[in-house]
Amino acid sequence: MTGCLQVSLPLSWNHHRQQAPPFVTRCALSKQGQRLLSTLDAAAGDPSAANRLIRKFVASSSKSVSLNALSHLLLSSSNTIHPHLSSLAFPMYTRITETPWFNWNPKLVANVVALLDKQGRIHEVETLISESVLKLRFRERDLALFFCDLIDSHSKHGSKSGVLDSYDRLKQLLSGSSSSYLNRRAYESMINAMCVLDLPHDADKMLEEMRTLGFKPSAYEFRSLVHGYGRSGSFMEMRRVLRQMEDTGHALDTICSNMVLSSYGTHGELSEMTSWLRKMKDSDIPISIRTYNSVLNSCPTIMLLLQVPNFLPLSIEELIEKLQNDEALLVKELIKSSVLIETLEWGSSEAKLDLHGMHLGSAYLIMLQWVKELRWRFLAGNSVIPAEITVVCGLGKHSSVRGESPVKALVKEMMVQMRSPMKIDRRNVACFVARGKAVKDWLCTYVDTV
Repeated sequence: MTGCLQVSLPLSWNHHRQQAPPFVTRCALSKQGQRLLSTLDAAAGDPSAANRLIRKFVASSSKSVSLNALSHLLLSSSNTIHPHLSSLAFPMYTRITETPWFNWNPKLVANVVALLDKQGRIHEVETLISESVLKLRFRERDLALFFCDLIDSHSKHGSKSGVLDSYDRLKQLLSGSSSSYLNRRAYESMINAMCVLDLPHDADKMLEEMRTLGFKPSAYEFRSLVHGYGRSGSFMEMRRVLRQMEDTGHALDTICSNMVLSSYGTHGELSEMTSWLRKMKDSDIPISIRTYNSVLNSCPTIMLLLQVPNFLPLSIEELIEKLQNDEALLVKELIKSSVLIETLEWGSSEAKLDLHGMHLGSAYLIMLQWVKELRWRFLAGNSVIPAEITVVCGLGKHSSVRGESPVKALVKEMMVQMRSPMKIDRRNVACFVARGKAVKDWLCTYVDTV
């Protein structure tokens, strides 16, 4: 399958080992998909009209566009904009299965099944499961992994009964199996599912059961538990699991640390976040852009300031003065890291700062660091002056509203307030550009707020 379908699929660490459970990345809706959802909105209450619109859309759209729209309908039950359109996911799926380019995909089916189960459409659920079992009946591994996909999908829809039913089917399938991989995969799926359902104690029991059967838990299971306990605010249990993780030879890393920071931030434990950042520094655990995102999203003053960007502090010193003590300490810890230097490319032809992957708070702080770093380099006189300086903001392809980049809007406002020579590039509207000498002249005289 191609396109952006992965956004609606369960997070599998076989393919996404660098991401933290249980987050699901959402691909932005295409322009064609936006038009479809708008017309379906207008046709609300008229099933015949909705089916005609879906049939016409799938017939005239590419594979990637059709799957992108389907992924959003599958997610729409948890979407505040179009929650009522989730009932149209199954009709669209059915229409897609009739296209010549359709390839049967177990993860897609699992997502459809989980949504139908949430809607109480049991007949369709059993039909799809039976068809899948029939299709995979001679392939034990693929059938077992399909039930793991069902467990993951049901958990993301908050269905404990769906998770347990899928697990019962999986256990029955594996009752005579000697495959250690499949048995381990079953525990992996269930432990993660219980954590997603905010049942970390149940997940912990499964971890112990897994151990008694001779399976050594991987970093994935420990991370799921860390995040499960952390998200629920059970910090004593979270720290216990972290100790267990280290005792069994799994080193703490950036991924796990970001989970801990996110958990503390969700519950407003800013002082604990500061302590953890210092622990990362002492343990040589790298800080990443995701670390910036997790920390700064938890700083209420910064989030409040970003709501009125035309009154933002335009230097790190001015920002710290406006922050509460805990927030100020967090910012000071972040700017000690090498994230900016690792993000900034510097050469004689171009110096480029790429803000991709940064949330608003991160882009804001990195921009303040960037101004300070460039000014220091130019005043020191020991750095080459690049011919061109570029800040890449992106086109908003992954924004909640496709084509509208909040990061670009923020950078534009900052550039205007700072009276920067950097302007939107006419060749690439996702970037701000200026001649290196013009930026040097600006920064060397930009003293008041830097």
